[in-house]
Amino acid sequence: MRNIHMHYVKLIVTLMLAVLVGACGESTAPSSSKNEAASTTKQSFVESKKRADSGDADAQVNLGLLYGKGEGVPQDFAQARQWWQKAAAQGDAQAQVNLGLLYAKGEGVPQDFAQARQWYEKAATQGNAQAQVNLGEMYVRSEGVPQNFAQARQWYEKAATQGNAQAQVNLGEMYARSEGVPQDYDKAMEWIQKAAAQGHARAQVDLGEMYADGWGVPKDAAKAVEWYQKAAAQGDADGQVRLGRMYAKGEGVPKDAAKAVEWYQKAAVQGDEAAQFSLGLSYLIGDGVPEDSVLAYAWLNLSAAQGNENAKGVRDIVIPKRSQFSSAQRAEAERLSSNWKPGQVLRRESESASAAGNMEPAGGALVSK
Repeated sequence: MRNIHMHYVKLIVTLMLAVLVGACGESTAPSSSKNEAASTTKQSFVESKKRADSGDADAQVNLGLLYGKGEGVPQDFAQARQWWQKAAAQGDAQAQVNLGLLYAKGEGVPQDFAQARQWYEKAATQGNAQAQVNLGEMYVRSEGVPQNFAQARQWYEKAATQGNAQAQVNLGEMYARSEGVPQDYDKAMEWIQKAAAQGHARAQVDLGEMYADGWGVPKDAAKAVEWYQKAAAQGDADGQVRLGRMYAKGEGVPKDAAKAVEWYQKAAVQGDEAAQFSLGLSYLIGDGVPEDSVLAYAWLNLSAAQGNENAKGVRDIVIPKRSQFSSAQRAEAERLSSNWKPGQVLRRESESASAAGNMEPAGGALVSK
């Protein structure tokens, strides 16, 4: 018996050593991987710098990207601009687009839509699809130019015929909304489908909305759900909240309040105000989740801070009328919402305190009223 016992002791010790060795190996792997990645980035910078100094336009564009993203070097938009200017002077369309983006966003330079438009036009006339899309959007948003839907449509068409998904969905939405063109749901569907087939999430949401509301197609809740699911699976907040509503109403899917809450929450933690409103209502009436006025108030507070008037009304009028909603509960709800950060799920303070090993705050961004 003693020999058998010693055999198991040795076996246990051997297994423990194996686990320790494995754990050590696992802990060093990420560090090794990071070192390899850093080495690759540094090598890429050195090679790009050598070629860029010799006048290679592609290398100059790549070097600008490394500076713009801060990869292998400290982020420096001024350096990025210098290298892109060198490439743009050689007629490189991508460098011209990148310069346009710098001026449009005001990164490393004062924001200047006129300069952005000039650089986009240089690239767009060479057939660069992204520049054509950016120009179209400037005409729609009246950025540095008077609003002109006809001009926007022309640029979108040039990019859309090249297969650019963003241009396709923009063009489809113009036909659906009758912006600069007669309303034409057939053309809207044609262009939006092209973008959706490429996996463009907003196009997938648009298709879902068209089927849900019967815009240019017979109403089909099941097809609407199918397209919302595609967008939601990509993490698109609009797709997620719309899918949640379909579950809440039982349209195209069996009614399932818990599923609705699940999708609302995915969008709400991304900061989507509509999802935060819906999630707040779910907690208020106990639909799909246990009724909780504190969490209801906190989510509604976050939604109201983004301008959702319905959320503000429910928060300020409906919840305070509940006899069980105390000043202490309101104070907790205020703390939860004021401490909330994107990506966080709101939890009651008592729940967070009791959670073993949970060092995260119960709630991030300061919420205005």
